[in-house]
Amino acid sequence: MKKNLFTVLFLSTLSISFFSCKEKAKEATTSEAEQVIETPSGVSYTTNLSASTIEWKGYKPTGSHYGTIDIKEGDLSLVDSKISGGSFVIDMTSLKDAEGSAKLEGHLKSADFFEVETYPTSTFEITSLKDENGKAMLSGNLTLKGTTNNVTFPVSVTHEGETLTLVSDMFTIDRSKWNVKYGSKSFFDDLGDKFINDDIELKVTVKATKS
Repeated sequence: MKKNLFTVLFLSTLSISFFSCKEKAKEATTSEAEQVIETPSGVSYTTNLSASTIEWKGYKPTGSHYGTIDIKEGDLSLVDSKISGGSFVIDMTSLKDAEGSAKLEGHLKSADFFEVETYPTSTFEITSLKDENGKAMLSGNLTLKGTTNNVTFPVSVTHEGETLTLVSDMFTIDRSKWNVKYGSKSFFDDLGDKFINDDIELKVTVKATKS
């Protein structure tokens, strides 16, 4: 069962990678962390962890790598059938390379990149969901490696029965804004062609069930 699930995720990521070669994903609007506004208590939905995931892709001059990260826990709140809040815990220790490279996974988990021994989890806390030009734009405070910024990116939300599904468009974040420095031209001037792009492509899929 796990093997079949991984195969689906792998093929899905391949199709996303093919798309990305044609059209570069847009960078999420990034700003200082925002205060989470208290909203009236609504209907609570709990994240279905086995059906939720974060897909990632990173670039360097000689190619790219891609894989997945698991969501450890999360919830969403609805008021008048609209998302009014929610938060997620991201399990950074679950970071996987789609090609199964233990060396790459170990490097990404090391202090060079996400330092998972010190920061085993990241968090995303929703601050707003607004409609802009007919597109739902989700904003939230993303805490990664001890640094918090607010990011905004487009999502699609569907509600069927007691199941809520939130899927983001492919978007990018600039890792240098979270002090992930290894191989970054934002911090080092003498890298030549040995640099690694600051942009990390992400796609978030969350399925949640009425609590």
